[in-house]
Amino acid sequence: MTRAGSSGAMPELNGKGLRIGIVSARFNDHIVTALRDGALRGLERCGVADNDIVEHWVPGAFEVPLAAKVLAETGAVDAVICLGTVIRGDTPHFEYVCEAATRGVQEAQMSTGVPVMFGVLTLNTEQQAIDRSGPGIDNKGDEAAIGAVEMALLLKTIRNY
Repeated sequence: MTRAGSSGAMPELNGKGLRIGIVSARFNDHIVTALRDGALRGLERCGVADNDIVEHWVPGAFEVPLAAKVLAETGAVDAVICLGTVIRGDTPHFEYVCEAATRGVQEAQMSTGVPVMFGVLTLNTEQQAIDRSGPGIDNKGDEAAIGAVEMALLLKTIRNY
């Protein structure tokens, strides 16, 4: 029996040669741009080359899953990072958008077999969004990038058994 990755420790992540897609929502773009910057920092730390990153912007979080799915279906990327921000307002619109984005991102990865990382913030306040999109490694875009590299490498290993 082969036991790859049997420990709970974070593996060494060498993303050299991986192709990564980023789908970002323009709505709340001041936050999403900071998430995108975090994702780019995370990919750089993992050795993903700038020319191996493809970026697409969509109107809002509701549209992120479709773009992610179509990008994954092209076979041009090893993983997709989805970025967006949905901040609770006074109407039920928040719940509908959050549920659709969450379900859509999961469906995109399950139907394509390509890792599609959920970096869509679903928050109660703008301050919470600011706190999760700062310049450090706790930036949720950075976390999504690290997860994308880890999952892309894992699936390459599994598929090569």
